[in-house]
Amino acid sequence: MGEGPATVRARHSKARYYTAIAAAAVTVAGVAVGTTVAGANAAPNTVNSVAVPQATSASSWTYTPQTATPIKHLVVIFDENISFDHYFGTYPFAANTDGSPFKAKRGTPTVNGLYSKITKKGPVGPLLTANPNSFNPTRLTHSQALTCDQNHGYTPEQQAVNGGKMDKFVQFTESPSTCAAGTTEFFQPGLVMDYFDGNTVTGLWNYAQNYAMSDNNFDTVFGPSTPGALNLISGNSGGSFAVDPTTGKVEADAGSVSDLNSQGLGTIYGDLDPAFDDCSNNSHTATSPVGITTGKNIGDLLNARNITWGWFQGGFTPTSTNAAGFAVCGSAHQNIGGATVTDYSPHHNPFQYYKSTANPKHLPPSSEAAIGHTDQANHNYDLSQFYKTLKYGNMPAVSFLKAPAYQDGHAGYSNPIDEQTFLVNAINQIQKSKDWKSTAIVVTYDDSDGWYDHQVMPIVNGSNTSADTPFCSSKPTTLDSWTTRCGFGQRLPMLVISPWTQRNFVSSNLTNTVSVTKFIEDNWLRGQRIGGGSFDAISGSLTGRGGLLDFRVKPNFRPLILNPTTGEVVSG
Repeated sequence: MGEGPATVRARHSKARYYTAIAAAAVTVAGVAVGTTVAGANAAPNTVNSVAVPQATSASSWTYTPQTATPIKHLVVIFDENISFDHYFGTYPFAANTDGSPFKAKRGTPTVNGLYSKITKKGPVGPLLTANPNSFNPTRLTHSQALTCDQNHGYTPEQQAVNGGKMDKFVQFTESPSTCAAGTTEFFQPGLVMDYFDGNTVTGLWNYAQNYAMSDNNFDTVFGPSTPGALNLISGNSGGSFAVDPTTGKVEADAGSVSDLNSQGLGTIYGDLDPAFDDCSNNSHTATSPVGITTGKNIGDLLNARNITWGWFQGGFTPTSTNAAGFAVCGSAHQNIGGATVTDYSPHHNPFQYYKSTANPKHLPPSSEAAIGHTDQANHNYDLSQFYKTLKYGNMPAVSFLKAPAYQDGHAGYSNPIDEQTFLVNAINQIQKSKDWKSTAIVVTYDDSDGWYDHQVMPIVNGSNTSADTPFCSSKPTTLDSWTTRCGFGQRLPMLVISPWTQRNFVSSNLTNTVSVTKFIEDNWLRGQRIGGGSFDAISGSLTGRGGLLDFRVKPNFRPLILNPTTGEVVSG
């Protein structure tokens, strides 16, 4: 059947878009904003600039390669926008006045939380009753789980820290008082200071009771989701730039991308959608700049060693194609407040910023057996494909899981109750799989959302730009020359669920998001580093004495099965 004029226009429009993006991706010294960088044309086997990868032989890839530890499978569940104190500030004490009941095991360690000590009546201490901020932290109930989103920009988070005094959160990162208007979201003055306990985040507290949790893990840099996601896979949000989504010309995007250097590269420090994604900018019906990141990421390193891996995200499978020929990621679900939320968020998928690891058309794997290998999907999959690998025993060596948005924990459209449903269902299935005995699950977050956390962060890499406060500009830039990467940022939860952890253990070893990348490098790649200013060069380890993973202890292979609705223990 022949193509009509509309179809031809759509195909040509899409081809022009990706050809322009490809041209911009080839950067040369001296590029100016507003110019298209020459040097790349559409790839010969596709109308898009990102060539559909040639499928590789399954026999050349390794599901269970030689590793430095007993861990043969790593599953990273990367949720959204939670500070440590917001979820664990009073751990292990829960009020038990609402929600699911929680009682800590005898001998449960305390954490560096909001209290000085825990009495029979509960946690006490000046951070709870005489906090230096303009409001004291208060407990959020189970019925208040769906809250307004907070301000988690790169500069406001630094301003909230106020030179290490940690006393300006209400002024700089609290959501506006009108945030809940016309919604079912909860808001009260001082909300940014508030916290949940084990009656609402019951599942995570029960995992902490039985496995290992850190109370000294930090966001790699200040700021929102996109730099957090890029750091997870490369330890670097530098080497980046923005382009016009229609022409592919390099474009300034103040607030998202720093000033470009003489090579035409800067740092992504805000949220903008990835250039190599059909579903960006609402399937390219909007004209906001889109982002490109150069250099290598952990997927490139794993590919070079033929080690299986994949990024699995809710809503990645397109529901249709629009008139311009772009895939539409239209699947959606209702959260507990009844709001309909689109499942797929492009700027939460870091591999789509890199041409080498992008799947712009959201093509499915060529078969279930090909998941984890290089084929037309290029290691980017719908979340449902991960569960197929569990069913058929083909879980990749490294898997990154991203929940559909309504279940990712991000305030404003998600919440800890919907998040718990996703977490528990996923972890239950992993623990029931044949690979559980050699698996480690890391649960962590891309940023803090601006929620209060009392712990002053160590600044291991400074930055001196107009976006930085003196807290960052007074510190040296130690990692290459990329600016606007001040870090560490705020403390984030990190739990490791594995037979190979101490039970009911709290690690105070210093880690950050890129410690996950470093573990992959050490376990599968013989310590190879990404380079180019990556934080992997200075990140703490998940292993070793006092670490989240401990290979000196006798492993506990018995699964811990939780109820996904209540978070309570069913067996284990």
